[in-house]
Amino acid sequence: MDERARIDDVCRRLRDHYVFPDIAEKLAVLLQARLGDGAYAGLDDQAFAVAVTEDLQSVNGDKHLRLRHHVDPLPEVDGESFDPEEFRREAELNGHGITSARRLAGNVGYLETKLLYGPGIAGEALSAAMTLLATTDALLLDVRENRGGDPSAVALLISYLVAEPVHYNSIYLRDGDVTNQFWTLPYVPGRKFGPDKPVWVLTGPTTFSGAEDLSYSLQQLGRAKTVGAVTGGGANPRRQYKVDTHLDVTVPGGRAVNPVTGTNWEGVGVRPDIAVDVEAAFDTAYALALDHVLTLGDSGVRRQIADEARLALAGLG
Repeated sequence: MDERARIDDVCRRLRDHYVFPDIAEKLAVLLQARLGDGAYAGLDDQAFAVAVTEDLQSVNGDKHLRLRHHVDPLPEVDGESFDPEEFRREAELNGHGITSARRLAGNVGYLETKLLYGPGIAGEALSAAMTLLATTDALLLDVRENRGGDPSAVALLISYLVAEPVHYNSIYLRDGDVTNQFWTLPYVPGRKFGPDKPVWVLTGPTTFSGAEDLSYSLQQLGRAKTVGAVTGGGANPRRQYKVDTHLDVTVPGGRAVNPVTGTNWEGVGVRPDIAVDVEAAFDTAYALALDHVLTLGDSGVRRQIADEARLALAGLG
């Protein structure tokens, strides 16, 4: 397929699906003009993807708008470059997106995720992780390197941190002109961490999309404090459409609408409650968690926990 056919296909996807139809038209005109100027002539697939992505993001800075190059040939299911079984295998090889789930010294829970796979794929793993951490005195959720994922995984995780079902986000979809509400679940497998113990979410510039949803929603619910740096700023959920054998285009068909703020984090990111360098986020949040642990007593069965917390806090100094 030559570059003209590829650009025509990208423009068609934009006009049919992009959540902002007026921007879609501007982008289509821009891409056709760039094509006419020879901007894409003679480029290999990878360079073509880079050039088109720069143009796609030049109008409104939407980082979910991308033309992507893939080394392996792309599958196609109902027009999308997505193979559910391959995605499931990927999740299994990547620990279902969980990098670490452990109890830190001082009975502080720590969960680090890199991708939020949906509950149909990663539900058992996420539930096991949250159940493991349920009896800790404080919780650190590290999404500094998390590039996003399934909104349903966000619902599952928040459900372990609240008492009753709560409306934490909505997503407007251009297709059908509908707004879907997202609520936490009335039941979760295993034991909840609960609504009362403190939670800190570690964020940074690589935190994106679904991981920003988790951070922003917990922040706006008043359920957690965010610690670190401003996140990437992508609030428009997207789908991926095959353009050619090794190319697909990601087009957001919706936008998040937080029920508290009436807006989202698109283009601005999630602003941290406690702003520190991303590299310092863990030590900062861990110190706050240990300070909390030391308020819970140091006699009886808590003596060992308090000793651990003091030793760990001294090590952070």
